[in-house]
Amino acid sequence: MTTEEIVRLALQEDIGEGDYTTLSTVAIGQKARARLLVKENGIICGIDIARQIFQHLDASMQFHQILDDGNEVRPGDIGFTLYGDARAILMGERTALNFMQRMSGIATQTRNMVKLIEGLPVRLLDTRKTTPLLRQLEKYAVRIGGGFNHRAGLYDMILIKDNHIDYAGGIAQAIRSVNEYLQQHQLNLKIEIEVRNFDELNQVLKEGQVHRIMLDNFSPDDLMKAVKMIDGRFETEASGGINSQNIRQYAASGVDFISVGSLTHHIKSLDLSLKADI
Repeated sequence: MTTEEIVRLALQEDIGEGDYTTLSTVAIGQKARARLLVKENGIICGIDIARQIFQHLDASMQFHQILDDGNEVRPGDIGFTLYGDARAILMGERTALNFMQRMSGIATQTRNMVKLIEGLPVRLLDTRKTTPLLRQLEKYAVRIGGGFNHRAGLYDMILIKDNHIDYAGGIAQAIRSVNEYLQQHQLNLKIEIEVRNFDELNQVLKEGQVHRIMLDNFSPDDLMKAVKMIDGRFETEASGGINSQNIRQYAASGVDFISVGSLTHHIKSLDLSLKADI
């Protein structure tokens, strides 16, 4: 889904048959000014989608961008100013803020966690724990915060998890089935497999034929041991129970990637508001 489609559907959801409050209080053709006010420290994100929202409602809307996505902000900063149809400003206000507050919250949380692992050769990844239909925006916000995207969806990477293994009849069977399928359908996809303990890890090491091993819910000490056992033969990823209090300890294990679902599904939106300039 394109951002244009997202904007159109979001506005349609909110405005419906009409913003009757605005239509009944603001004159046709009235011009107005407004500004985006930052009310909290963080990382700003979503400037362009706000522009698309307001210019979708008023093609002649003057949008003066002051901040760029990824800028560190503090209370009192102005993200952008508007000049155009007053009705369009009021109709687009909440939709623009909803997107920007959430995207800025994700970027802020990601930046905070990235800072905690500075100096270590590990990449912070997001997951598929995103809001349906808004994944591309939320994953964009992760990148703005300094993180990296895991797979975009179910179609661009193989990730064999516990339920796949159980349904397939075991680790070896799952890995063999995946490789046969990729060969039969001439698909060039990386293969990652999740392991939950050392027994499963040993099975994967014996079978091979994967690119990355996800070490799920390992303690930092066990993770370090597992990374040594893998010894560079496959990429390594830590996942499960990792937060701002322990991420540095996990990162010090030598693991290549750390995936954190809370980057997108457990965030605090950044406090922003749109203020009329009279």
